[in-house]
Amino acid sequence: MLRTSPVRILGERDREAVRTLLDTDPVGNVFVASRLLTTGIAGVGGAEVWGHVERGRLTALCYSGANLVPVNAGPAAVRSFADHARWRGRRCSSIVGPVEAVSDFWQQVTPAWGPARTIRASQPVLEIDGPPAVPADPLVRRVRVSEINTLVPACVAMFTEEVGVPPDSGDGGALYRARVEELVRTGRAFARIEDGRVVFKAEIGAVTPHACQVQGVWVHPELRGRGYSRAGMAAVVNYALAEIAPRVTLYVNDFNTPARATYSRVGFRQVGEVMSVLF
Repeated sequence: MLRTSPVRILGERDREAVRTLLDTDPVGNVFVASRLLTTGIAGVGGAEVWGHVERGRLTALCYSGANLVPVNAGPAAVRSFADHARWRGRRCSSIVGPVEAVSDFWQQVTPAWGPARTIRASQPVLEIDGPPAVPADPLVRRVRVSEINTLVPACVAMFTEEVGVPPDSGDGGALYRARVEELVRTGRAFARIEDGRVVFKAEIGAVTPHACQVQGVWVHPELRGRGYSRAGMAAVVNYALAEIAPRVTLYVNDFNTPARATYSRVGFRQVGEVMSVLF
């Protein structure tokens, strides 16, 4: 990169400026804030945080790991991040973030990074910060460590259905299984399990003092349409609000009409919109 570039790699000395920027949108920035709380700004495993600095002030950042996520990035910041990304080469498996920023970024890096495998152009961001509007399933509970082997196949099935490729195609599933195990051991995996079969499941993947993000919502295909997801999500919301964070968020594909209807009945409301580019 040229010395005149407004982009620089951030480190621990930038912690306060980064925190201030992330706190401007605690729900929208929950993933990046959670990752930095876990790994530190210097990151682990090759992840970086790029800062866009104007007149000595941090105005935007971009988390660059397995996911590339722009934060508070207007046109100038997006242009600078795209220049930096082209220079570095693609290392991420997805780009996720506010629609305008991701759309602009993707247009600029497409000649170097394209084509994408899938583009999810509109994914509503939903939030709930009070009691769910429907009764919770009393059989949904935290998954026990002894049940990891029962949970993992359901997680793989959910991921494959949602993303379009299995999560275990590269390394036989070791990294994905390790992530599922981490969520179970930290009490952030929830399920209704009957006779050794997962009926409903969901995990809380990102956590900050301000919010947490639900992921991996899934109902066994043979049991869909019976209300398990609605009651199950109500149970997860109750656990999350009582023990994890004061606001619960998730994002969903705009075309997933059944899921959107379920979340609406539980009491989630739309507070934003993101776009995802998957490779």
